[in-house]
Amino acid sequence: MRYRLDIVTPTVLDAVRFAGGWVYDRVTAGWDVTVLIGNNDDVRPLEILGADTADLESVLQSWELRPHPQTVAVAGDLFGRDERVRAGVLGALAQGATEVTLWGEHRPSELDSSVDVVEHRLSAAARAFKAHALAAAGVPGESVARSEIFCCGMMASVAADLVPAS
Repeated sequence: MRYRLDIVTPTVLDAVRFAGGWVYDRVTAGWDVTVLIGNNDDVRPLEILGADTADLESVLQSWELRPHPQTVAVAGDLFGRDERVRAGVLGALAQGATEVTLWGEHRPSELDSSVDVVEHRLSAAARAFKAHALAAAGVPGESVARSEIFCCGMMASVAADLVPAS
């Protein structure tokens, strides 16, 4: 059985900008990564990173039928504005069997006691592929940092790629 990561995002650019290197590194480590997108963006940037894509609305309507991933990553602002996403995140945190990761500038204060700040250090290949994905998403030349910062619940990660941020 392969590990699964589901990324829940409002836009392709959001996923690439905040988690693109992590997506690439998990795909190359053998994970099945699916990005659930909340609009009709061009998915080519995510294909560059090796991720599969699906329509967020369709998946939310049939969430219980979907195999549960080992990790769910969610845009923090989507957590704040979509009750279904919020309920899914809180349920996963309460259950404790799924690693829950959030990214972005919006960190929900209600999760302060449930999540810790972590980082993923991008491989050189992840940085290169993320730069190409950003260019394909319409932001060529945007700098790619050596790490991506997340808030993560369940520190017993199923992969050693998320470490406490200093």
